[in-house]
Amino acid sequence: MNSTIISNNKTSVKTLISDFKQLTKVGLSLSVVFSSVAGYLLAAETINYTTLILLTIGGFLMVGASNAFNQVIEKDTDALMQRTKDRPLPTGRMSVNTALTIAILFTIVGLSILYYINPKTALFGAISIFLYACAYTPLKAVTPLTVFVGAIPGAIPFMLGWVAATNQFGIEAGMLFMIQFFWQFPHFWAIGWLQFEEYKKAGFGMLPMNKKDKGAVKQIIFYTIIMILVSVAPVLKMSGNFYICPLTAIIIALLGGIMLYFGIKLHKSESNIDARKLMLSSVLYITLVQIIYVVDKFLH
Repeated sequence: MNSTIISNNKTSVKTLISDFKQLTKVGLSLSVVFSSVAGYLLAAETINYTTLILLTIGGFLMVGASNAFNQVIEKDTDALMQRTKDRPLPTGRMSVNTALTIAILFTIVGLSILYYINPKTALFGAISIFLYACAYTPLKAVTPLTVFVGAIPGAIPFMLGWVAATNQFGIEAGMLFMIQFFWQFPHFWAIGWLQFEEYKKAGFGMLPMNKKDKGAVKQIIFYTIIMILVSVAPVLKMSGNFYICPLTAIIIALLGGIMLYFGIKLHKSESNIDARKLMLSSVLYITLVQIIYVVDKFLH
């Protein structure tokens, strides 16, 4: 009897942890924190480990809150899609009140921590949560332009690190914002291509013009080219304290070329296999580019 109770308790604790991870999308939150840390390391003249730890925690809570709000709003549409129907809210494993409590708590604590770093960091954190929950999420069912709106909170983390380190929003932070902003279009549209039928069930149009066709891929290719140009632009030394050496620019351009290659392949084949390769190469691109920028900074 006791062993049954203990094993049931273990199962329920495991489920609770798993549900919490799903609600706050821990994996995604950590990748966003990685961006913020990269932005901080790029800007900091001397690394303040207290600030770095606070940025990590505050950034994680900020993204976790956005994801939790998103899932509260999309509880019913999540139930319609294969990919999301097992989330804690559509299955009823977690109540809306519990999810909202977590979201609000994460918002308050996260923004307080970011405010402690400096008010500007908290302001951008608040803008990010607001746009994600109150603009991007509701617009998904209205217009494919929602991807443009969603790209704004999605591009804030990289820049947030710079603002946390310098208490300044200048050309450097703007440049980091632009790099991650333009990257999101090929990334999200590749996901939109893969999940097109699923999104359709939920009434979401996540591809340009809401069509899975060559026109959509032309947009992907166009934004990939802009992303590459913006990513190598710091080599011109026109973006303040954020600049890269020519060799770094060549490496970044080659990495972008991989994404471009898969974009062109997708244009020819219109196959999900190539869309998946494009999506995976985009994740690789943004991760490596952020590391390369930091390495470049510490080398010159």
